[in-house]
Amino acid sequence: MKKQETGIEGLYILEPNVFHDDRGFFYESYNKQTFSELGIDTEFVQDNHSQSKKGVLRGLHYQSEPHALVKLVRCTKGKLYDVAVDIRKESPTYLKWFGIELSEENQKMLYIPEGFLHGFYSLEDCELQYKVSDYYFRDLDGSIAWDDEEIGIDWPFSERPDLSEKDKNAPMLKDADLVF
Repeated sequence: MKKQETGIEGLYILEPNVFHDDRGFFYESYNKQTFSELGIDTEFVQDNHSQSKKGVLRGLHYQSEPHALVKLVRCTKGKLYDVAVDIRKESPTYLKWFGIELSEENQKMLYIPEGFLHGFYSLEDCELQYKVSDYYFRDLDGSIAWDDEEIGIDWPFSERPDLSEKDKNAPMLKDADLVF
């Protein structure tokens, strides 16, 4: 597995070793020992699977302390544009964002540490699978507006995306009470 830096501390692109033959392919999406050798020692407790139609935007989501999440994100069907935003106030990259196309073809993964907003836009019908480091706590769950000008994400679309009610009503960062 290869680990690539993104320019934001703790946020990595991971590329698994993929073994192809005429029957298909195989790769390890997670191996505790391999991750430890890469300097990633996160204990994951849950796997999640999300399906979205083309044009759906989910995010920007977070879970606050004391149950902030680390995520390991990958697209297993279709193609999406995945975004992580550093909201660690003491970080030199505070409010910097990173976006990457994840797809079933490129098989890349994004490792997102605690203290980040996360969201994605489905470039085509897609499925996202992700591991998380803690369980879901409804009272610590939140979102920030996907189009917050203070963050300034350059999303890859020109028409308004399909949003959930939660994401339509998400506050701007300046109006949120984030705990990280």
